[in-house]
Amino acid sequence: MFGLNKKDTTLFIIVAAMTLLAPFILNPFPTDSALAQFNAGYPDLMQRFVIFGILAIGFNILFGLTGYLSFGHAAFLGVGSYSAVWMFKLLSMNIIPAIILSVIIAGLFALVIGYVSLRRSGIYFSILTLAFAQMSFNLAYSVLTPITNGETGLQITLDDPRVLGVSVAENGNPPVTNLFGLEMRETFTLDLGAWAFQFNIGFYVCALIMLAAFYVSVRIFRSPFGLMLRAVKSNQHRMNYTGLSTRPYTLAAFVISGMYAGLAGGLMASMDPLAGAERMQWTASGEIVLMTILGGAGTLLGPVLGAGFIKYFENIFSKINDNILHTWFAIMPDGLEDLLVTIVHPFVGKGWHLTLGLLFMLVVTFLPGGLVEGGQRIAKALSRKKKDEPKTPDASE
Repeated sequence: MFGLNKKDTTLFIIVAAMTLLAPFILNPFPTDSALAQFNAGYPDLMQRFVIFGILAIGFNILFGLTGYLSFGHAAFLGVGSYSAVWMFKLLSMNIIPAIILSVIIAGLFALVIGYVSLRRSGIYFSILTLAFAQMSFNLAYSVLTPITNGETGLQITLDDPRVLGVSVAENGNPPVTNLFGLEMRETFTLDLGAWAFQFNIGFYVCALIMLAAFYVSVRIFRSPFGLMLRAVKSNQHRMNYTGLSTRPYTLAAFVISGMYAGLAGGLMASMDPLAGAERMQWTASGEIVLMTILGGAGTLLGPVLGAGFIKYFENIFSKINDNILHTWFAIMPDGLEDLLVTIVHPFVGKGWHLTLGLLFMLVVTFLPGGLVEGGQRIAKALSRKKKDEPKTPDASE
């Protein structure tokens, strides 16, 4: 289907089903229950799942296929966000022109950085991309304040000279982002018994774009171009000895990956028209690397899983405070309750990074292929167990 083999088609259908049914899947617990704390089916978080999924998918095309580890992809994310907000300020609140401009500008920016950085490989390439990202962050934070608004961040205002559309909404506030009249923030809530499921326009727009981005990545992975990128990762020197220049292929992969990051940045600004320099910090680039490795670098599904895993921890575990912990352990005697809260406290709330770090260490140590390898091992174990089960004799025998 659509040029995919049977295995890839099945994978794409599974990803599409999980994405489109996310409002149900991510809200497994009743709204009023104590476990509702772990529900993640609200619009802002679901948007982050798919947007950072796009970011990780694009990074995986570079790192997963070629082995080139970039620590500067947050620069393209930030450039995409700034481009989108400027399009909202000058042209229209429709997200389509903003997203297109984000992808184009991020691609051109990646072309320049990639052309310079890819003259080196290994750790030197990584350091060069990190240097470019930090230069971009400092420029956005201080030097280019007329364009980026520095520390405050770039956002839409009532004074924007918008060519198409109004600068002031009927309620006196700045207009909101939309897709041909469909507001990105518009949300419909479906109440089914004790459950409340939220369906957000912005999430489904991002979800459809993520599915398109995932489809393109599958085609790249299975194409002759993807095969060449795998050859670069396998033995680039041997390819150079044959007289084949690998730089056009690695540069193309770098630009495509940067365009994915620009797309993610444009979508972030489309959901919330604000762009700040903090999106270009080296820590943001490190988070992208973490997502890809945790999910499974070089796999199709891994980056999406890694992005969802980290964003879930960041938004759910970080909100668990001592009051919630006392509620969980309330059935225990007072002394034991306080002891358990004291033990668990460093791993939740502000200490969620500690839990994530420990999980990352365990995954890298025991599952080098990431979460995807873990799923494959479980599937193989279940399949082996099923084969080993003795067959029940037929009564007719």
